[in-house]
Amino acid sequence: MTLTCFFPFLFMSLIAGCAARPFHSLPSKISYENRQPMQTSRPYNIAHRGSNGEVPEETAAAYRRAIDEGADFIETDILSSKDGVLICFHDFTLDETTDVTKYKEFANRKRTYEVQGVNTTGFFTVDFTLEELKKLRVKQRYIFRDQQYNGKFRIITFEEFISITLDAPRVVGIYPEIKNPVLMNQHVKWPDGKRFEDKFVETLKKYGYRGSYMSKDWLKQPVFIQSFAPTSLVYISNLTDSPKIFLIDDVTIPTQDTNQSYWEITSDDYLDFIKEYVVGIGPWKDTVVPVKDNYLQTPTDLVTRAHARDLQVHPYTYRDENSFLHFNFHQDPYQEYDYWLNKIGVDGLFTDFTGSLHNFQEWTSPLS
Repeated sequence: MTLTCFFPFLFMSLIAGCAARPFHSLPSKISYENRQPMQTSRPYNIAHRGSNGEVPEETAAAYRRAIDEGADFIETDILSSKDGVLICFHDFTLDETTDVTKYKEFANRKRTYEVQGVNTTGFFTVDFTLEELKKLRVKQRYIFRDQQYNGKFRIITFEEFISITLDAPRVVGIYPEIKNPVLMNQHVKWPDGKRFEDKFVETLKKYGYRGSYMSKDWLKQPVFIQSFAPTSLVYISNLTDSPKIFLIDDVTIPTQDTNQSYWEITSDDYLDFIKEYVVGIGPWKDTVVPVKDNYLQTPTDLVTRAHARDLQVHPYTYRDENSFLHFNFHQDPYQEYDYWLNKIGVDGLFTDFTGSLHNFQEWTSPLS
């Protein structure tokens, strides 16, 4: 079979599998003992919202595609429905990546809430029950990406996501984000005074995720817990010993819960503080190596200072399209991977194109 025939066939098989295969709230009875272990000898290939460069983000199809393409970890963003069910979805509003506006029964759900000091209007996940969210269909975020899968896939729950990774034929890690915890805790109330973070950790524990980084338990079911909210990371450090990653936004954006500046949270003093709670940081890549007129400037010392404190560095987000590649890389994503992995020396990459990163690593640093 030629490559031109193989890839369409693979995509159609993927869609058929997602449509026919029922979800379940518990992992299947696959024998986990005989699965191929996850590699830990080279930087991690982190599938950003699944393989969302090819399939709409945060869908079962995108996650399964990333597993097929060789991802070490599948990244997902966790929000809540109105009735307190944890879901996989990136935006706190549904407007951009679902067909919510076509449902007349939801026309009166549009709200304006203050989010990180900004009044934001839209259809918020916290105003829809899980049953209502399941009526919606997901679409591709970027118009220049493949649109043929728009309307084919539903929003899935955190538990359904976990079942997908535990059903993989090899060990695949998960990399869930505690997303917008301030907003979630403001608008969703759980029994017994529990918080969004409590439900998040309870879900992980329910499915056996535990253990410090590189422990026997962790290697069996690898997980990194990520958040832009340092108070959430500190809070859950009392609930789980699973490794945590502190996400760092652009230099213009303060932390969502403590309103601290980029410069404060990347200072030596703050890194000394946060290293007691996390095993690494996840910075926006253009803050690690600043950019001017789409050309890279002199790298900062953030990676060096993080590594000096035994903190891993997992920058985001790497995308293959020319519109996202800086001119230095001559429209070649492999040159970008080479720069970050071999010159900057990071420990993992969040990518929208799991397959291209996997191919690059197999060519340049094969495991066998």
